[in-house]
Amino acid sequence: MKKEQMYEGKAKKIFSTENENECIVSYKDDATAFNGLKKGTIRGKGEINNRMTNYLMTKLEKEAGIPTHLIKELSNTDTLVKKVHIVPLEVIVRNVIAGSLSKRLGAPEGTELKCPVLEFCYKDDELGDPMVNDYHILAMGWTDKKTLDQIKDYAFRINDYLVKFFKEIGIDLIDFKLEFGITADGTLVLADEISPDTCRFWDSKTKEKLDKDRFRRDLGDVEGAYQEMIKRVFSHE
Repeated sequence: MKKEQMYEGKAKKIFSTENENECIVSYKDDATAFNGLKKGTIRGKGEINNRMTNYLMTKLEKEAGIPTHLIKELSNTDTLVKKVHIVPLEVIVRNVIAGSLSKRLGAPEGTELKCPVLEFCYKDDELGDPMVNDYHILAMGWTDKKTLDQIKDYAFRINDYLVKFFKEIGIDLIDFKLEFGITADGTLVLADEISPDTCRFWDSKTKEKLDKDRFRRDLGDVEGAYQEMIKRVFSHE
């Protein structure tokens, strides 16, 4: 089904298909951090991120009413998805202070927030994905107010669902990044992935990090953390 490679990013390759409104996402084991400054490989990451993303997107569609780009899983690393025009924003939801927010606010990691925090970053590696607000987004024409409001609504609904889902398998969802796209018929859908690459997962009891922070911070046993996450996610059944 794969035709030409349309794009290669840090963690995935995108291929065209015979249907102009569909494409194939192929997940890689490549790992990067700090906007590509740190590079490496996490064995099995592509398969884990692909399978976890598809499982969670299926859940979000059926149980939370969130439209996604998912069509069907083709293999352990490849998935057929709706072709979308990506809204050039990283949509970040934070439930607990960690990472860059800890540095910005001078608060220790692990500090619980009184309510979820929603942040936007403009997707541009050369600029370092700068943080932006509604005014920047609308002034630059990256999307319109109606779409932006819908993105906010979806982001909080996704957070509500995922926090509960992960809590049931002993995981705290600290924060995560989402991306949204618009299909050929103008529908806003959740795109990209939901995985240890894009989320911070901490064990609810031990607070052990089970995500890409183990790679970013040289904490060791990165593959073990990813394997633990996929095992717990599929144990939910």
